Amino acid sequence: MKVSEQRGETSNIVLVGMPGAGKSTVGVILAKEASLGFIDTDVLIQTFERRSLQSIIDSEGYLALRSIEERVLLGLDCHSHVIATGGSAVYSPAAMAHLAVDGVIVFLDVDLATLESRALDLGRRGIAKHPDQSFAELLEERSKLYAAYADVTVGCQGLNHDEVCAEILDRLQLSR
Repeated sequence: MKVSEQRGETSNIVLVGMPGAGKSTVGVILAKEASLGFIDTDVLIQTFERRSLQSIIDSEGYLALRSIEERVLLGLDCHSHVIATGGSAVYSPAAMAHLAVDGVIVFLDVDLATLESRALDLGRRGIAKHPDQSFAELLEERSKLYAAYADVTVGCQGLNHDEVCAEILDRLQLSR
C-alpha cells in the first residue's frame, strides 16, 4: 500500500503503540528516511502545558491527560509528517478519525516481554492508565484498540529500530 495512494499526496504516517514500543525513536528515523517532518505529540503536550505528562497525571489524574492529548491531536494540522502519538491516543475516536483523514495509521506491535525489557520507568513516564491497572492489563486493553485503528501493523519482536523503519517503508512502498 502506497501512502500517496492510500491518503493523498500529502499523507502523514501516524505511529501508534504502547509506551516503549519505539514510536518516537522509529519516528525520527522514518522521517529522515522518507524525507518527512516529525512530530512527537507527547512533546507537544508537555510544551503546551509547560509540565511533564507525569505531573499532569499526578495533579489532575490520567483522564485529564487523555483529555489534553485529545485536544492537542484534534488541533494538529500538518501534512507530510511522521507523527509519533502518545500511547493513549487510541482512547479518542475523534482524534483517531482526525489523524486518519490525512494519514496512514501504523501500529508498532511489541510484546510484553520486550516492553518490560526496555526498563520503562512507569512511575515517571506519564502513562495514562487507571492507577490499579497493571502494564500487562493495559497492553491487553490497548492492543485491541491499536489493531482496530491500524491500516498497517508491524510486528516489532526481534527487530531493532532501523529494521522496524525499513519494514514500515517496505509496507508503505516508500523508497529509501
